Amino acid sequence: MDDTQGPAAPDPADLAAQLAARLCHDFISPASAIASGLDLLEDPTAQDMRDDAMGLISQSARKLVSLLAFSRVAFGASATAENFDPRELETLARGIFAHVRPELEWAVEAAALNKAAARATLNLVQIAAGALPTGGVARVRAVEAEGRFAISIEALGARARLRPEVVAGLRGEALPEGALGGHWVQAFYLHSLVKAAGGQVAAEVAEERVSFAAWVPA
Repeated sequence: MDDTQGPAAPDPADLAAQLAARLCHDFISPASAIASGLDLLEDPTAQDMRDDAMGLISQSARKLVSLLAFSRVAFGASATAENFDPRELETLARGIFAHVRPELEWAVEAAALNKAAARATLNLVQIAAGALPTGGVARVRAVEAEGRFAISIEALGARARLRPEVVAGLRGEALPEGALGGHWVQAFYLHSLVKAAGGQVAAEVAEERVSFAAWVPA
């Protein structure tokens, strides 16, 4: 796997700001939808839309809870656990895929994943979902063998693609000039956490397929 370093990486403060902005972007949409639904409930002229408002609030609340639960593990806030049950990780991953177009196929054979492998898997899962904007399937595999966790994901779909800033982030390169940081920062974070654990991550783009692979020591 290519671990070539590009331009100088951002300083920790800039990286933290980019990551915070990314998380806020993810959370603001369902939070705003909940607020809009509450406004409709309180509007005396919109009582005929009460059922629609309740549906909007319910759907958006579930999405927000799924994103928060996912982010606690994927981005490291859930620091008390050193090992994760793959069934718990699958629940978190499916919570994300419940609100996107592609489908998820989960085949993680390891009995448990350490913190680095768990976070790497979840971040790869979310990046794979973003690589399938019009739908498709993301096939997740992870095994423990020869003292390492090997993780692979195939994102298969008619318009499968990977943004240049995501490719740069996965390589550990700085945000390309003129590119938006929201997609880059997750990929760069993933590269950084895998590298810190002593592993590697890479991606390959082909027609109607994006393949991801990573490994970290067990």
